[in-house]
Order: sequence, then structure tokens, then C-alpha cells
Amino acid sequence: MKFQYLGTAAAEGWPGIFCQCEFCKKAIKAGGRNIRTRSQAIVDDKLLIDFPPDTYMHVLYGGLDLASVKHCLLTHNHSDHLYPEDIGMRRTGFAHFTEEACLTFYGTEGVGVPVKKEMEDARLERDNRVAFQVITPFHPFTVEEYTVIPLRADHSASSDPVIYVIQKEDKTLLYANDTGYFPDVSWEYLEKNEIKFDFVSLDCTCGLLDCSRGHMGFSTCIEVKERLICTGCTKENTRFCLHHFSHNGKAIYDELVPLAEKEGFLVSYDGMIVRIE
Repeated sequence: MKFQYLGTAAAEGWPGIFCQCEFCKKAIKAGGRNIRTRSQAIVDDKLLIDFPPDTYMHVLYGGLDLASVKHCLLTHNHSDHLYPEDIGMRRTGFAHFTEEACLTFYGTEGVGVPVKKEMEDARLERDNRVAFQVITPFHPFTVEEYTVIPLRADHSASSDPVIYVIQKEDKTLLYANDTGYFPDVSWEYLEKNEIKFDFVSLDCTCGLLDCSRGHMGFSTCIEVKERLICTGCTKENTRFCLHHFSHNGKAIYDELVPLAEKEGFLVSYDGMIVRIE
């Protein structure tokens, strides 16, 4: 599998859109990997994860060929992960395709509400431009050659959040942002089904701050990593990556990398590609 981080920031972006804090100023001065857009990822250039307001930015500068993408997994309904107004740009007359294709979004009931409203307003379902498929936590489903398992996340209940296990042949990844320390039901599912990961992407929104509910900080990511190893959910060469960062976490990319390396973590950045082989 080819896995790519298109965006890696939390809701405000980094630098924050209105912010003049020390760490936003540091990011601007350092540039490069310290500049982060809102979080989005893609598997094999065709299985998209989330649809943030920076999706258009990822089309312009991140190499995202959105016209050819047919499937998008949605983690929850917060606006930095789901910006339904841009889904309406797929309507007839706004988007022209060389080959007609429907883009299917996958999400829980609560996630479907804003998507379905946009679909109705822009007549997207009628014109076979967009579809929505309701998913249920702990119920695997198939998307082309992938098996996808949504697990419950520890995040705002009103956002109806999930994290995703994505499997292709003998390779398995965990995409787990916008969650605190995993709920017991999700740990139980992983342990009962003996899922072993090749790659694990963990929420590190709080950075160097101590945080374990709703989001995670670096110390909680270490705890999650240790539990995954202890419960047999990893392989000999499993890689772990920190992802989804807020400027409130008090460490830009350049500062976090050496700390993460000591604990066996990669640090995501916009455009980062991981080969899971």
C-alpha cells in the first residue's frame, strides 16, 4: 500500500489562520514541513480519508487527483474533517468528467446528515455524482480491494466519530486521529480479532501537553503504542507515526522530530508518503 498524508494539522491549521502565538511564528519562520494544512490522507491514490476545507489546497499543491477518486472515508462531522459545501462543487455544470463516476462517502449516521443535505441541495444523488453509505462501528465493509473496519473513537459524541482499520491483502494500517486513548470497546475488538498492524497513525493534537481524552498528547501516544505491542497488535517491523497537530501543542515539526525518534515514532508532514510493503 501507498499511504500519503495530504494535510496534518488540527482545525486552525498551522500557523493558525488568525494566530500570532510563539509557535505559529516559529512555523512561519522555519517553513517547510512546519507548515501544516487541515488533516486528510489517501491510500493508493484512490481511497481518500476525510474531506476538510483544505481539500482544494491539496488538489492544487498536494497532487490530489480528486476527479478520479471514487471513495472517501469520513472520520466524523467536525468542519476540519468534513466541509460539505465543497462536495456541492461536484454538481452538474460545475464539474466535467471525461468518464462519469460517482464519489461515495462512507460515514456513521451523524456524519451522513450534512453530506445528505448537500447532496439534496445540489441534486448530486439524482445525477449520480455523489452517494453516501452508512457504516456501523465494528462492522467491516469492503471498498474495492480493501476491507475497512470502523472502530469507536474517544472524541465529541455529537460528531459520531470513528477511527479506521484498513486492510489490503496481508497489509493493515490504523488511522486514528481525533481520538483520545481508545475506548475499551475498541481495545477489546482489536484484541479479540488479533489484528496486527504494519503501520499505525496516532492523534497527537496536544503535542507536548498531557492529554488523553478527546485528543492525545505525546505521552498518551507512547502509552497507546506500548499497549498495542503488549497485546500483540503489532508485527516485528510495525511503524508508528504521530499525526494531527495543533499549534497549542508547543512543538513545531523540527522540534518534535528528535523527541519522537527517541520513542520510535515518525512525525507526519504535509505530503509525506509511506510505503507499506
